[in-house]
Amino acid sequence: METPMRGEGVRISGGQMKGRKVRRKALGGTSRYGTLRATSSKVRESLFNIVGGRLEDAVFADLYAGTGAVGMEAMSRGAMAVYFVEADPRRAREIEALLDGCGCRSRAMVVRSSASAFLERAAGEGILLDVVFLDPPYASDELQKVMPLLAEGRVLAEDALVIAEHSSRKSLAEAVGVLRKRKSYKYGDTSLTVYVREP
Repeated sequence: METPMRGEGVRISGGQMKGRKVRRKALGGTSRYGTLRATSSKVRESLFNIVGGRLEDAVFADLYAGTGAVGMEAMSRGAMAVYFVEADPRRAREIEALLDGCGCRSRAMVVRSSASAFLERAAGEGILLDVVFLDPPYASDELQKVMPLLAEGRVLAEDALVIAEHSSRKSLAEAVGVLRKRKSYKYGDTSLTVYVREP
């Protein structure tokens, strides 16, 4: 993704694992899947403030897991189960190592797959997601590919939240299928756009 990670790691900011650091090795770097751009701590904190109490006992999916920090924070803050979806095999292995190290593997599923392939499989298996976070490379067309799959509603629980991180230069549609835009939040060059599944 656009900007390589610097420094020694990403720190979990809330919940049972508050203060735990996602070690530097797991921050990836460049591969044929792109240069890793982790969600900033400010945006990550805002994301979980937006989700709020909906996270308790929820099924959470991070469709472009990268470092694994967002999914780990979701577990730390009370998610019942988290799907870490990552197409890069090396990054997926690093997430698995992180989960083994924190002793929280029982609530985590690391899926080595594209986001679209995971959603197709999840629909076939009857998996229902309460909260979905999408943070694809800003310059890619992944949102245009994946949002329509989510908008079919086959993998979304009632009143599910879908939150997309994207460039502030791009505005997302007011509605896509069963998804209705609730609000957009801007943080410099980054925006979070929140959708809720309509009944």
